[in-house]
Amino acid sequence: MTAAQMSARRARPLSGTLRVPGDKSISHRALILGALAHGVTEVEGLLEGEDVKRTAAAMAAFGAGVERVGEGRWRVEGRGGFSEPADIIDCGNAGTGVRLIMGAAAGFRIAATFTGDASLRGRPMNRVLKPLGEMGASWICREGGRLPLTLRGGGLRHIAYRLPEPSAQVKSAVLLAGLGADGGAEVIEPEATRDHTERMLRAFGARVEVTEAGAGRRIVLPTGQSLTGAKVRVPGDPSSAAFPLVAALITPGSQVTVEGMLLNPLRIGLLDTLGEMGADLSVTNLREEGGETVADVTARYSELTGVEVPPERAPSMIDEYPILAVAAAFAYGPTLMRGIGEMRVKESDRIALMARGLAACGVAVEEGPDSLTVVGSVRANHGVPGGAHVATHGDHRIAMSHLILGLASQEPVAVDEPGMIATSFPGFLTLMRSLGAEVEA
Repeated sequence: MTAAQMSARRARPLSGTLRVPGDKSISHRALILGALAHGVTEVEGLLEGEDVKRTAAAMAAFGAGVERVGEGRWRVEGRGGFSEPADIIDCGNAGTGVRLIMGAAAGFRIAATFTGDASLRGRPMNRVLKPLGEMGASWICREGGRLPLTLRGGGLRHIAYRLPEPSAQVKSAVLLAGLGADGGAEVIEPEATRDHTERMLRAFGARVEVTEAGAGRRIVLPTGQSLTGAKVRVPGDPSSAAFPLVAALITPGSQVTVEGMLLNPLRIGLLDTLGEMGADLSVTNLREEGGETVADVTARYSELTGVEVPPERAPSMIDEYPILAVAAAFAYGPTLMRGIGEMRVKESDRIALMARGLAACGVAVEEGPDSLTVVGSVRANHGVPGGAHVATHGDHRIAMSHLILGLASQEPVAVDEPGMIATSFPGFLTLMRSLGAEVEA
């Protein structure tokens, strides 16, 4: 039976060493590229959350052999492409999954129908559909580019697509479609976004050319690329690691270490920002694994100060702004987050929900079209009041962020729909309790 709500309350200092689940972005891509490749792909450390499981099921529906061989260990036998699925592809809550899979499917002469849960069906797909349409794909869908959607692929032509706004999902969809396009594909991004697709394409044998262009980059996938199965080791997800790390920073007397955390340069915007706020963070055991930088990160309780987060940092931490807002609530002075409009089209309108939830917990906030200001005044009034029951609208990051807030606020904080946490962080409750957190379902 799924719990109707979950709550967190102030308790003793948090302490311990842990590993968070595998990175969600890399997990999705490992399964998709494995299915597109010729031969066997072996994946270790795969995130076994609901979103990634949906992608695994989708790859099986497109004709790949997909098998779980142990905890976090999966085997994908690719057939060198997608075959037409016999049924509807249900991506659940996985926005990354559906957008990347649509890009990959567009390269083949097949028709595929995609749907998802209520949250995903409410999220527009136009940003991905626009370049796929320019390449030659066609589709029929609900008003506003919403699921359910039937996509027909094949016969794609080369595109040189300039992203209107930074988006690793759109970039990745175009590159995956480019594998099946006459002439390949090229993406020009105004600001560098997470580059897992480029790195992983190379690991699977593709040639990808990347050149710096000011603050952005130009990525070229030449025509005629073929993928070969590979071994993939998925590092710990920095977006998941953010929750225990911030919990340690705001809970007096705490010290928490996350082992094996991904430190891709385009994914560490939160660590940079927390450092500017005065967070006591240390990085040890720095190493390379599977083409990615990995390390152990330790966070210790810190007195934080509000900062202005540069808008150009948004692509490197777009999923971490909710938990940053919690850290900001326990800082001294205002923290201004600008250039974060993409948060409004995530699993929910995260700007609105964080503003609403923080305000209900007694934190001063100001919401703008693409900004959020959190005014921390912990030193002045001795803490964040808390005491709210927060509506998450089925958004896992909204739920986890407010639970972390509850660990250090004066009164407990409760959230609804906690079952959605499993989409990205299975075992969240057990892990936080292992550190000494008072979290109840």
